[in-house]
Amino acid sequence: MMMDIDENAALKAQAAIEIAAAPEEVWSALTGIDRWPEWQPGVSAARLEGGLAAGSVFRWKAKGLGIVSTIRELDPGKRISWTGISLGMRAVHAWTLEAAGGGTRVTTRESMSGWLAFIMRVVSPGFLKKSVAASLGALKSRSERFGRAPAAERGKK
Repeated sequence: MMMDIDENAALKAQAAIEIAAAPEEVWSALTGIDRWPEWQPGVSAARLEGGLAAGSVFRWKAKGLGIVSTIRELDPGKRISWTGISLGMRAVHAWTLEAAGGGTRVTTRESMSGWLAFIMRVVSPGFLKKSVAASLGALKSRSERFGRAPAAERGKK
């Protein structure tokens, strides 16, 4: 069964993007959690505990907020979803990758619930939509940059 976002959450967003890179390259960037700070603006730290598997935990900081996430669903190369908990908030984030026209179509859905999400909805109603769009843009930029690079250059900043 596919995990989905919380439709009753205070904040919800969905977006998709076409990336001119192979699904394997996009998957590598998305699931290379320890390397997120290298290409995701706002992510200052990220560490996966154990291997990439359903049930694995990763701890990260986004815009100064500490988050503990658990991978809930993993279909290698195609789909990953996780839940995240931080001060006053619970998030659910699902990503789907599909080969499309020589590249990759990435769709993401996210929800945030809890008192902090409710306050954010009041103070900055477009916050989550902007955040999801920024994440997709950063993933596109990183994947296209490395997707065209010779193998020897991949993994370098």
